This record gives sequence, structure tokens and C-alpha cells, in this order.
Amino acid sequence: MGIMELIFGDLNKKEVRKIEKTVDIIESYDEAMQALSDEELRAKTDEFKARLKEGETLDDILPEAFAVCRDGAWRSLGMKHFRVQLIGGVVLHQGRIAEMKTGEGKTLVATLAAYLNALDGHGVHVVTVNDYLAKRDAEWMGRLYNFLGLTVGCVIHAVEGEKRRQQYLADITYGTNNEFGFDYLRDNMVTYKEELTQRELNYAIVDEVDSILIDEARTPLIISGRGVDSSSMYRNANSFVKTLTKEADYKIDEKDNQIALTDDGVKICEQYFGIDNFSDPDNMELNHYVQQALRANYLLKRDDDYIVKDGEILIVDEFTGRLMYGRRFSNGLHQAIEANEGVKVRN
Repeated sequence: MGIMELIFGDLNKKEVRKIEKTVDIIESYDEAMQALSDEELRAKTDEFKARLKEGETLDDILPEAFAVCRDGAWRSLGMKHFRVQLIGGVVLHQGRIAEMKTGEGKTLVATLAAYLNALDGHGVHVVTVNDYLAKRDAEWMGRLYNFLGLTVGCVIHAVEGEKRRQQYLADITYGTNNEFGFDYLRDNMVTYKEELTQRELNYAIVDEVDSILIDEARTPLIISGRGVDSSSMYRNANSFVKTLTKEADYKIDEKDNQIALTDDGVKICEQYFGIDNFSDPDNMELNHYVQQALRANYLLKRDDDYIVKDGEILIVDEFTGRLMYGRRFSNGLHQAIEANEGVKVRN
């Protein structure tokens, strides 16, 4: 036991004890909620919205709102929040991280904070790690929200245009970190307010927060501009590097994951493309195509770094192993892979 814990006690346990007092109040509403009809329970949502407009805060209505959500979950899903899940819901509402063991029902826990924070009408985002979970949870937990009179949206890769904008107007919107992130970036590029996809950001619950805010955060979200059509150059560079021999013509630095032509490789390149000096600034563009072709052929591995599906190259997330729909390798590497795999080289 550390000296700080000896003096102050376990801070986590102290915080939980404070929250348990709130949970006692939530549970005290249980019988009253059970006595309400479905219509009366649903009417509580409008009552809470009115009370918020009259000056009450989300913290003021939290115990009763959580009790409504709890009873609504039992009626619509056949599931009722346990005491530990009520504690988790309060923690999420406070903007903290709730660490829960597998099987403790974090999906159900999130409904408490999502329902409460949706009552002020400014919207709630529930951020998941992939399209499957976003769609599944939106449909599954959506039965609860709809039962209580709230609308639910889902933003996944397949949803586009005006339909996508409508999903953001729902009281609670499920989606992935990539979709939310790219929509935010695109919204910062539009000229007119009417072109915005998202509305004002208000409150979000992040599922698997360690994966999304630590692991996946190492890979930046980048929106790149459309380049010139250079598909033939990628194919020519790809054909060239396939004639090379490892060690003799190119070398791989395993430690730094780098690849480069040897002196003999450079001579072969100059002969292949009919140029005098591969290092000349005038040949910098060719240098780039060859370098990316080398990486695509000899550094990246199919089914490890990417897969080929329906004529498209899909990146595999190095941390989670999930497919990253809508993402492309930058600086022409994605086009080099497309040339190597014999699919259409896209812009």
C-alpha cells in the first residue's frame, strides 16, 4: 500500500461511495416507475425536456431519468440495469472512464448516460470501433430509445449524402470513430452552413476508449486532394521492380522498415527507363513511383497489411486487425499496391 493511499485511502473507492448515494436515490424510484403504464413512462421524456427548459440541470433530473431508462429497458429489451451498471452510467455522465469486465453489460450501461444527455435536444454520439457494432447497437438499444420517445441514427460507411445528415439529427447517433472524424474534417472544408453534415457537437460516449483514443489515435485522419491521373506510371514502376533481385538490386532495412535500390539497382533503373541520372531533380517524380512500387511489392504483405476485396484494396488496422473502409494509404502507396495487385488504379 502506497503512502498516498495510507493517508487518503483508495480514491477510487471514495468516488464510488459518493456515486452509490445517487444510486440509492435511483433505486428508490423503482416501484413508482413500475406502477406507470407504457404511455405514462414514455411521457416522462417530455416531462424531463420541459423541466430542463424551465431551468433544471441534467444532474437535477439524473436519478429519476436513470430510473425511467432502467424500467424502459426492462419493458423493451427484457433487461434491467444492475446496481453496478447504474454506477457505470453515472461515471459516464460525469465524463469519466468506466472500466468494466467482460460480461458486465457496458452496452446497456451506455444507455443511461445517452438517454439523459439526449434530453436537452443537442444530440449524443456513441462511438464504436467498427460498422458492425455501430449498426448492431443502434438497432438493439434503439428499441429502448424509441420506446421512450427518442430517435436513433447510425453513421456507417454505406450511409451517404442527405441520409447521412439526417442520421446526425437524431437524438442519439451511433457510428465509428473514423466516420465521425472524417465527417468533422469534411465539415471544416465546406463554404456554406447548409453543406455541413454534422450538427453542433455536444456529448459523446466512446466504447473501447483505450483502443480508440490511444491505439487508433496513432494513425492520423488525413483528407488528401485529388492528384493527376498517373496510373500508367504506377503500372510501369511496378513492372520494373518485379525484375529486380533482392540484395543485388535492392536492400531492405528490417529494423526501420525501409527499402532502397542498390547502386546496381539504380543502373538497371536508368537503363529500363532510358534516363542518364536517376538522382537528377528532373527524375524526382520517377524516383517517387519506383520507391512506392518497391514498398508495395516487398514491404507490405497481402492479408496482413491489406486485403483485396471486390476489386478494392482495403487497409487492415495494425492494432485491431479490422478493415478500415474508406481509408487509403497516402503519398501514392495505395495506388502502387493497386498496380501490384492488378486492380484499377484509382485517384
